[in-house]
Order: sequence, then structure tokens, then C-alpha cells
Amino acid sequence: MTAETARKFASLEAQASRIMAVFANAGYEAVAPAIIQPADVFLDAVGEALRARTYVFADQDGAELCLRPDLTVPACRLHLERTADGSEPAKYCYNGPAFRFQPAGAGSAHPREFRQAGIESFGAADRTGAEAEVLALTVEAVDAAGLSRRALHMRFGDLEMVRALLEAAPMPSRWRRRLQAQYWQPAEFRAELKRLAEDPAGLARGLPEPLRTALHKATQADAEAQITAHLEASGQEPFGARRIAEVAENALAIAEDARAHPLDARMVELIESYVAIRAHAREAAACIRTLAKTAGVDLTVPLARFEERLARFDARGLDLDAATFSGDFGRALEYYTGFVFEIGGPGLGANSPIAGGGRYDGLMRMAGSRVDVPAVGAAIHTERLLSAIAGSGAGDPDALAAAARAKEGGR
Repeated sequence: MTAETARKFASLEAQASRIMAVFANAGYEAVAPAIIQPADVFLDAVGEALRARTYVFADQDGAELCLRPDLTVPACRLHLERTADGSEPAKYCYNGPAFRFQPAGAGSAHPREFRQAGIESFGAADRTGAEAEVLALTVEAVDAAGLSRRALHMRFGDLEMVRALLEAAPMPSRWRRRLQAQYWQPAEFRAELKRLAEDPAGLARGLPEPLRTALHKATQADAEAQITAHLEASGQEPFGARRIAEVAENALAIAEDARAHPLDARMVELIESYVAIRAHAREAAACIRTLAKTAGVDLTVPLARFEERLARFDARGLDLDAATFSGDFGRALEYYTGFVFEIGGPGLGANSPIAGGGRYDGLMRMAGSRVDVPAVGAAIHTERLLSAIAGSGAGDPDALAAAARAKEGGR
């Protein structure tokens, strides 16, 4: 280990001890989920973008495993192992490595192995209270690590609002699922919305005619058999990390689109107007309310929750002066279901947040529970945080390392 590497490691350890102390003092139990995880939950839950960046392998027994690309899913599995169905309230904190493939030249802010320090809250009945607590503790932890909260800027999004908006638009349920699946990638979402408005049958023309005919009104089982036979006959390999069942489901939806009418232009305009919203967090609700009223769409429930959440943030003493809301912001992980946020800092670009998190009420079921469990959490990218501290002059890594050594010597 070089002197520079040892210095960075000591600084990260000192930083982590401060962060974990904040979480522990708030009643979060420190846990260490396994690094090697069953791949199926991750491949089903994290979404297309992160799925392609997950390190997947098979052991000698043929089990499909992966190096965890984040620690939220492992925390869900750990909680499920401890409880009957995961619905029992619990709070966990952790600090450890995660692994994601990064292309060559991705830069130091996006390493293939990196550390996350985070918290997860399961089963809390007070939804907005739990969200406010998680956000406030994340800000407090970053501040305790050495980066002043005054240097932070926050961005909020609301997937519950998006879901309510899509439910209000008359369209086939498969189109809602498709748009929701693309929402985490704004450019792809807009392209899909445009396709549904102008040429919903376009993708169907990309299917070979015999396959398109065979899929018309086919069952899921029939579709899987047809896809498998087509791949074997054409000598094609399976679709990477995608499963035949998922490919068949998508192919069935595309085949149905061959006979579909375009999405109503008025609803397209409404959705486009929502995702174009960029506003101060305190002004966003008024923007959305005006938009919904003009379009005759009822967003009363998610709007009430949005405003209650801001009130809870205020009650926690969070400074929202530098907080913004983006209508197209959903984070890169598809398991989120409601409020989402990212925290940025000095010296880092928009694609390199220091921390992020949000609500994911369906993930526990995906991990094996029989029920949906209210859940919200956040993770801090500790190496980016260390970089932001050094870049801002707000903290001295050598001082952090010295603090860590002093603490170790006092044990």
C-alpha cells in the first residue's frame, strides 16, 4: 500500500466513524450485509441501467450470484431474514464497499469499487416523518464528516406524483408500465412518450413477421416458448442479463402495439409539461397544482403528501433555500416508488452526487416478502464526500486521519 493510499484509507475510516456515529445516535443499528448476493433480486429490482453494470457470476453449484451494486437490497434481505415478513419496524445503518462496472475513462468520481455509508428505515407508519428523518440525518452526517451543510444543494423528485399522473391519462396499462420503466432515464422517457404519441406500432415492425403473428393474443407461456424457439432457430444468444420471461413480456406488449391508437395529444402535452418542471422546492407544488387544474387531472393526494413532506423538512430544521424540484428526476434505481432526493456538493458535477435516496415501498416484496413494506433510505458515496471536503477546504483529510488514529488508540 502506497503512502497516498494509506492516507486516503485512514481519512475514509475517520470520516466513516463520524457518519456512523450520527446514525447510531439516532437509533439505527449497525449491520454488515454480505458482499456476495443472490443475483436474481438485483437483476429484477435495480433496473436496466444498473443491471448492465452489475458483476454477475455463477458458483460451482450453478447458483447465479453478484457483487452487490448497492447496499439497500442486501439490507432488505437481512431484515427479511430477521422477521416473518419484513413488516416489523426496524432501522439499520452500514458502511462498506459496493461494486459497479464503469467504462474506461469514467473518472475518479465513478470507481468500480466504492464505499457507501447509509441508513434504511423499514415499517415506519409515519411516511413523511420517516422521509424527513432520513434526509435530515443524511445532511447531518455529511456535515459531521466535515462538509458544511451550507455548501450542499438538494434535488427532489416524486415518483408517486408521476404514477398518479400516468394513471390519470387514458392509455393501456402496458404503456404506463413502459413509461414508468423509462422514467429514470429522461431522454429515453421522452423518446418513448413521443413514440406512443406518433407511432406506437413502430417497434412491432421490428419483430419478424412470423414471430409477430405468433405473439398476437398469445399467453405468457406461449410467448416464452416462441421466443426461445426463435432464438434457437436464428442462432442468437440470450439477451445478456435479461431473462426469457422478461423478453417475452416485452415482446407481447410490442405485438399488441401493432394495433394500438396513438396516445391522446392532450395527455402527451400534460406529461411533457410535468417533466419539464424545474422549480424551487417550495414553489413546485403550486406549479403542479396549476398544471393539474388546467388539464382537469386530480393530483390531490400526492400534492397533499408533497406539501406535508416539506413541512416536516422545515420542522427538522432543514434549509430548503438551495433545494430544487425536477419533474423528470427519479434517480437511476428502478425500485424507488415515491419521494427521491440527491445531495450535491462543491467540485462535483450533476452526475456525481454525494448522497441520494428515497422511498421504495415495493422492494421488500421483491426480496421475498409476502407484503409490501413501507421503506425509505439513503446512501452517502464516502469517497466523493472526501473529495468534496478536500476541494472545498472545509476539512483536512490529514486531520480526519489523525482523529481516527486517536480514537483507535483510546479503545
